[in-house]
Amino acid sequence: MRISEGNKLEKIIIVGDRVLIKPKTSSDQTKSGLYLPPGVQEKEKVQEGYIMRVGPGYPIPADFGYEEDTWKEEDEEEVRYIPLQAKEGDLAIYLQRDAIEINYQGEKYFIVPQSAVLMLVREEDL
Repeated sequence: MRISEGNKLEKIIIVGDRVLIKPKTSSDQTKSGLYLPPGVQEKEKVQEGYIMRVGPGYPIPADFGYEEDTWKEEDEEEVRYIPLQAKEGDLAIYLQRDAIEINYQGEKYFIVPQSAVLMLVREEDL
C-alpha cells in the first residue's frame, strides 16, 4: 500500500487518552495589523488545531462490576475503554504546555492528552 495524502494517517494508532492534532495555520498578522515574527504564535499558552486521530480512551479495570462475565476464561478477556469526547475533525483548543510536537511525513502534529483539551468545536454538518 502506498502512502498518499489521503491515507497517510491511517497507519497511526494513538494510544490511551491521547489525540493527534494538526495545528491550525495561524495568521502572522494581528487584528490591529501588526506582523508577528515566526514562532511567536507557537509560544502562546493556548493553541488550536484539528483532531486527526483519537485514542481508544481510558481503560476500564477487568473487574469493574462485570460479575456476569465470571464464567469466561482469562485469555478471553478483552480490554474495555471509556471513549473520549473528542472525535476526528473537531477543532480543539488545548494547552500548549502538555502537547508533544512530532513531525510525521514532513508535517507538524501534536500529541495531546484529553485532559489538556479545554474545548471542542464540532461541526455536525461536515
